[in-house]
Amino acid sequence: MKILVINPGSTSTKVAIFEDEEQVESKTIRHSPEELSKFKTLWEQFDFRLNIVLEFLKERNLKPSDFSAVAGIGGLLKPVKGGTYKVNEEMLNDARNNFQGEHPSNLGCALAYEIAKLGGIDAYIVDPVSVDEFEPLARYSGHPLIQRRSLSHALNIHATARVACQKLGKKLEDSNFVIAHLGGGISVCPVKAGKIIDANDASSDGPFSPERTGGLPLQPFITLCFSGKFTESEIRKMVMGKGGLVAYLGTNDAEEVEKRIENGDIYAKEVYEAMAYQIAKEIGAMATVLRGNVDAIVLTGGLANSKMLVNWVSERVSFIAPVIVIPGEDEMKALALGVLRVLRGEEKAKEYPGD
Repeated sequence: MKILVINPGSTSTKVAIFEDEEQVESKTIRHSPEELSKFKTLWEQFDFRLNIVLEFLKERNLKPSDFSAVAGIGGLLKPVKGGTYKVNEEMLNDARNNFQGEHPSNLGCALAYEIAKLGGIDAYIVDPVSVDEFEPLARYSGHPLIQRRSLSHALNIHATARVACQKLGKKLEDSNFVIAHLGGGISVCPVKAGKIIDANDASSDGPFSPERTGGLPLQPFITLCFSGKFTESEIRKMVMGKGGLVAYLGTNDAEEVEKRIENGDIYAKEVYEAMAYQIAKEIGAMATVLRGNVDAIVLTGGLANSKMLVNWVSERVSFIAPVIVIPGEDEMKALALGVLRVLRGEEKAKEYPGD
């Protein structure tokens, strides 16, 4: 079965073609700041991104009807259970209205739907960011006006749990992991029987990351917000986009940071190790959610390629459980496999927004 996969990001649009489990074609189209600056809003980019996908198909003498299905990345939608969802009108409306915030992934379901409509086939999303499998206690924040949200790198975390089970020879329903997705944002999640039962919201909590502050000391942050020095949009950008390594070191590139460390930059080493320290603390906290019954701690995402960072984290958490490193992320394959499971009848497609 042939599946088209579409993944719009903040500075790129990724497109891939899968024949069953095998990726046979892929292309990442980069978008310069100048190219995107002519669009005032995210959704003004829609036709621009759609034409990119259509051109990708035209270059290969393919048309939408040549595919069995189209998969798009899922965005900040209503809270849903993990799984594969058929794109419907309610999902499209929530995506267009940026239901839980504006993010390029919101374009994914609409792009997939438009391409699928041209071919008379179905469009799907798999494990969107808004997957919500929290247990009741995980929702409490400390004040009834604010509820903790289940927002995480669910697609990669669920896929990584399956890979970890294969490595350990365990069934998913019998597994307990703490999985840390280490990328531009960092999600640390206890995964019980394949379900993400808690998570730090990587946009506002947990460890700092290459470009996000993570959780900040609340009283000084309130003072900063009301100091009159920053607008609301500037504060939001400070927390997500200009925080973390960017704020301390002026870069979000971990390889550059490691080069500075190798060249004797003591401050860069302290900041980078502090990030590892915070990641380890969050892993320890999430292990308590599983009452210490942890089969393995799994480090994944792009930063899991950093031996320096992985070693620092592992030194602090290996007393809890063995550490498994599954570096990188393969969102395109995870999307294709989710759709493939539905097309093969191994799973039933869920109806958005579900129960």
